[in-house]
Amino acid sequence: MSQEDVVIEVGPGKGALTELLAGVCKKVIAIELDDRLIPVLQEKFKDNDNVEIVHGDILKLNLPELIMNQGLDSGGYKVVANLPYYITSPIIRLFLETKLSPSEMIFMVQKEVAERITAKPGEMSILAVSVQYYALAQFLFTVFKESFEPVPKVDSAIIHVAYNTLNVAKDKDEVKKFFRIVKSGFSAKRKTLINNLNNSLHIDKKEIEEKLLSIGFPANTRAQELRVEDWKKLSDRL
Repeated sequence: MSQEDVVIEVGPGKGALTELLAGVCKKVIAIELDDRLIPVLQEKFKDNDNVEIVHGDILKLNLPELIMNQGLDSGGYKVVANLPYYITSPIIRLFLETKLSPSEMIFMVQKEVAERITAKPGEMSILAVSVQYYALAQFLFTVFKESFEPVPKVDSAIIHVAYNTLNVAKDKDEVKKFFRIVKSGFSAKRKTLINNLNNSLHIDKKEIEEKLLSIGFPANTRAQELRVEDWKKLSDRL
């Protein structure tokens, strides 16, 4: 982070990280859902001209409008958040899919979720493909549970997600088709990709096998073995 950065912080809590960000960033837009924490944050940052407190649910706010009202454009801001497990995927997808996307994001999530997001071929999932389609996701380091008080049950991890404009199709229908095929491919983890696509999309098994072979995969391939690039090739051919 630098003095040129505008940062959206999701879920600032009592403002511990917000305070650090305010000291090094041009502006911090802290979005908090909890009614009880809003007066705490407003009092704490009443003398900070570069901190704006927004009361609301990030998943229900008009994100493009919020970004445009700040005079920002696509790639003109960064995102920082400590994400609970149950909203990790929706929030990441929200920022990746908005037309005014951030240049990069730093998240603290459960370690298991971080490993799933940054997975390699052989361990891919819908979550991994969904994030890696839009961005380059990197596992930075583990934050051990003993670092917190009270001590939670699981370790956390910091991940870096950088938007990749070259990887995203410009045609919305093409993007929808891509994710429809991916979702179908992962519909039954223990079944082969051919069986899943045949059952979900009713595509002829022979055709699927031919398309898989054309991108370098045998008939017994499973969804978790494909990279995003492989899914894109398969989607283009089906």
